[in-house]
Amino acid sequence: MNGNNFLGKIELLSENISMIEEKEILKQIQQLPEKLKQEVLRYAEFLQKKNEGQIQLPGNKTRKAGSAPGKYKLAPGFNEPLEDFKEYV
Repeated sequence: MNGNNFLGKIELLSENISMIEEKEILKQIQQLPEKLKQEVLRYAEFLQKKNEGQIQLPGNKTRKAGSAPGKYKLAPGFNEPLEDFKEYV
């Protein structure tokens, strides 16, 4: 991987970071071994796609009420007061 290409992509992804923060990030990245630089690049590309809405993470699914009728059954007496709390009811 070309170091200039790597830094160029990082600089493009950092448009909203102040110059001081950007310089510190670049300084830290430049000190990394080549393999870790490639990993940082892949992660930065992932973050960019996520930010642009091209990636939806599994936990971001919209739930729909009533989408699992009959899938779960409650135990008999589920809504009855618990023995431990009878003195409070």
